[in-house]
Amino acid sequence: MAIKKATIQEQVAAAIAQANPGDRPLVTIQAVAGPSVWLMSMLGLIGQAFLTYYFITVTEQSVVIHKASRMSNRPQEIEFALPPAQVAGMIGDVKRNAIWSSFRFQLPGRPQPTRMNVHRIWRAEMDQLLGLLTGQPVA
Repeated sequence: MAIKKATIQEQVAAAIAQANPGDRPLVTIQAVAGPSVWLMSMLGLIGQAFLTYYFITVTEQSVVIHKASRMSNRPQEIEFALPPAQVAGMIGDVKRNAIWSSFRFQLPGRPQPTRMNVHRIWRAEMDQLLGLLTGQPVA
């Protein structure tokens, strides 16, 4: 099980290289999609069923969203691969909090934007990722 951020980033980079050998990751974050992580934690296993774990990576060519394994914390299948120019208008409602920050991401084929919760250990990468995609610095 990958726990260290550097190990997770290496695993995601390897998964991207396997899918597209000519692409290189610029920044990767781990996000938990769904309602508030705090609320879902209070509901125990039932609450965990409402959460989906993702790795979101901005590469030189695209924005790649991998599903993450709950058991091994490794990237699984690629859920979406989107052009960066398209993603800029799909992100909004950025909220920076002490432990869990969040932003809304309008994933293709979904009727409403998905709340992406990002733990503070990924905050610097989240700020970099959002800056690359929206062209605006996150304060």
